[in-house]
Amino acid sequence: MALRHDARRGALLMLAATALFTIMGALIKEIGDRIPFVEIMFFRSLFAMPVVLAIVLRMGNPQLATKRLPAHVLRACTGATAMACSFFSLTVLPFAEQTALTYSTPIFATLLAIPFLGEKVGIHRFSAVGLGFVGVLVIAMGQGAFGGQIDPWIAFGMAMATIHGLFSAASTLLVRTLSGTERSTTIVIWQSLLTTFITGLALPFVWVTPDWQVFLLLLGIGAFGGVAQVMLTEAYASAQVSSLGAYSYTGILWAVVLGWIFFGERPGLATFLGAGLIVLAALYILRREMIRAAQKKSGVRS
Repeated sequence: MALRHDARRGALLMLAATALFTIMGALIKEIGDRIPFVEIMFFRSLFAMPVVLAIVLRMGNPQLATKRLPAHVLRACTGATAMACSFFSLTVLPFAEQTALTYSTPIFATLLAIPFLGEKVGIHRFSAVGLGFVGVLVIAMGQGAFGGQIDPWIAFGMAMATIHGLFSAASTLLVRTLSGTERSTTIVIWQSLLTTFITGLALPFVWVTPDWQVFLLLLGIGAFGGVAQVMLTEAYASAQVSSLGAYSYTGILWAVVLGWIFFGERPGLATFLGAGLIVLAALYILRREMIRAAQKKSGVRS
């Protein structure tokens, strides 16, 4: 897929993709108490498969041949674990809080890059990591943590939403290493097939037959997720990744609005403050990454 170098188009597509992903999250939250989240994961992957295949065919030269199958399996496992943490936390947490906590991915990616990629992280990025975790703690305090009043399921859901960031970061780093030798189409195909396969293995142990309303919502989850993935791919084909990161954080605003309208959730000051700290930390890490890229040839550390 050729890069179009259209920053405005890329920004609009990223905004649209973020909105659709957030709507998908709202649908997951809506049916989360009616069927197991693992079953939702399976249908999310299965019903999005036609869209994924359309993306692959458009990118050209699709192929399954690979010499790094173990790495693809590991990437699928980390991705499926991240999805499981996200989907479960959606079923127990207020929408805005859950969305904010899952934005910890850049923070964990910075930490994991040290042992896995041998990157040297300076005081600037370490400070940003610390700021991001302060944001997580602020949101936790707003839910009653550290005061003995928090519901155990809420506490577990918050832990899972935060751990999502860890496994999502690991998946991102694995893609970075795979892309050194594998075509992007090969990575996409294996991720889609393996995720559907992994969640399908667990299906017999958790199966609950959905009624027609839930089934339609499952179709919607797959469709919204698939279309959002197309838009995300097109966004990255239109502009530099580093220029689009900030737009993805509009998902928190969508989560606040949708949570208020459909679930009667009114986020408190702690949610907004914590979310702001997490987003600020992630944006600062993004800025440092851009500076590092510009200074790479001169060998300057950040």
